[in-house]
Amino acid sequence: MRNRRIALVVGAALLLAAFARHPSADIRILAHDAADRAPHRVQAAIDLGLATVSVLVTWTAKRVI
Repeated sequence: MRNRRIALVVGAALLLAAFARHPSADIRILAHDAADRAPHRVQAAIDLGLATVSVLVTWTAKRVI
């Protein structure tokens, strides 16, 4: 009986540790010129509770001179 309680406490602690940090994925697509001071940018984030996805897309537009 005592071993079962210890196993439950250890299992609960492991579950708590597994979900204590907020997991997230970060996807970046950077295709802009490094000299471009104002690149076009789209950023989005989706939070589903247990998982977060963040997407960042930047690009440089063609300049007409």
